[in-house]
Amino acid sequence: MSRTIMLIHGAWLNARSWEGFKARYEARGYTVVAPDWPLDDRAPAALRDDPDPALARIGQRAIVDHYERIIRALPEAPILIGHSVGGVFVQHLLDRGLGVAGVVIDPAPTPGVPIHPHALVSALPVFGDPFSFRKLKTMSRRFFARRFAQTAPEGEKDALYDRYIVPTPGKVYWDGIVNPMKIRWDNPDRAPMLLIAGGRDLIADASMTRAIFRKQRRAPSLTELRLFPDRSHWTTLDTGWEEIADLALDWAVKNGRPAA
Repeated sequence: MSRTIMLIHGAWLNARSWEGFKARYEARGYTVVAPDWPLDDRAPAALRDDPDPALARIGQRAIVDHYERIIRALPEAPILIGHSVGGVFVQHLLDRGLGVAGVVIDPAPTPGVPIHPHALVSALPVFGDPFSFRKLKTMSRRFFARRFAQTAPEGEKDALYDRYIVPTPGKVYWDGIVNPMKIRWDNPDRAPMLLIAGGRDLIADASMTRAIFRKQRRAPSLTELRLFPDRSHWTTLDTGWEEIADLALDWAVKNGRPAA
């Protein structure tokens, strides 16, 4: 089984969001790579204060291609773990035959699956701006506190925003609607996949994750779903994140295919 793990972050965050997972997995003897998206590889405060304007032109295909290049340069095929739109990217990478197992946490809207109500409401700050496809968007503190990380302790939300939140290209959102990359749901070469949903997720509805699961289980490889009723979209950083981290790795180790 692979001893290498790749962690793939979602929108509004960069690789710093995986600091707990990375340290926990490294303590278990794994090699962990957590690449940033292109042009996202600075501290969140620096990205908020002075983002590279070229980041606005980065879309989903460029990001998935970026991760594929990194995976192919690794000495062994990794376990892939992604959160939010990072979970969508994990699905695309698995569809390309990469990885020994994939764990998809709170996946953002995935091509071929209708957008469900919470995801639609949460996308309005981007889609409500008709020119956002060529802009960098910044999450407001109010949105962060009420929808993205509503289960975080009230007195800590500003500090969490300062530590983790970064600007995101509106193009990443629009790419899911306009000419999206397709997924072959019955792909015989796809590695085993676990989907994890949060019952209090206001960014990516648990019902949408169930719909993705129903599509993905058309593949012959193992596909499973776990629901945590009391967890939000902030689940990889919220209190009790260790349970999610351990489930993701233990499931992948148990069910993954041999590393090439």
